[in-house]
Amino acid sequence: MHTLRHTATTTLDFYADPISPYVYIAWHRLVALQQVRPGLTLRVRPVLLAALLGYFGQLGPAEIAPKRVFTFKDILRRCDQLGLPLRGPATHPFNPLTALRAVIAAPEADRGRALGAIVDAGWGRGIDMADPDALREALGHVGLDGHALLAATADPAIKQSLIDATNAAAARGVFGVPTFAVADELVFGQDRLPDVIRILDGDDPLDHDRLAVMLARPAAAERRRS
Repeated sequence: MHTLRHTATTTLDFYADPISPYVYIAWHRLVALQQVRPGLTLRVRPVLLAALLGYFGQLGPAEIAPKRVFTFKDILRRCDQLGLPLRGPATHPFNPLTALRAVIAAPEADRGRALGAIVDAGWGRGIDMADPDALREALGHVGLDGHALLAATADPAIKQSLIDATNAAAARGVFGVPTFAVADELVFGQDRLPDVIRILDGDDPLDHDRLAVMLARPAAAERRRS
């Protein structure tokens, strides 16, 4: 078997929208990872999940009734497993644009702290993540200037930055959140963080020759769409 090993790297992009509970879980798992890997550079990339879903023609989990039920059951189990508080936001789904724009308005070095503040307040403590006042307070709770960040969410340049970031993510192949990017590899889902660690270490077991053969196989059926 021919397996391609990547060169070890120390940079990880984290594509996130606070509307997803798995972003909350992933954030805490990444914080724990950084504690044992202080040399890891984590770059938070805010993206609008609804736009990614539209780009690839998908429905969101909350739009499929049994999947919504499963998702909430699953996050209750996952947060219990990890010892994370979980109340869930006051409404769900909600409009995450203000929260996303506040994160993207922060200096890049503070985006992780901004995202963490918002998901902790929403998923952990139960605030309304579409409420500017609640977001302002959550950001201030971690020492960020919530007033300035919320004011910046009305700036057309910030709005465009989020659009551009989401379009760039879709062009890269990001179809959902949380997604981790290590060099040219994309890994979707908080539960696949062990794969991310192997890629970071240059120890990805992925056989690219076999993958190419499998992807080249033709489709024998196509789902009808009404």
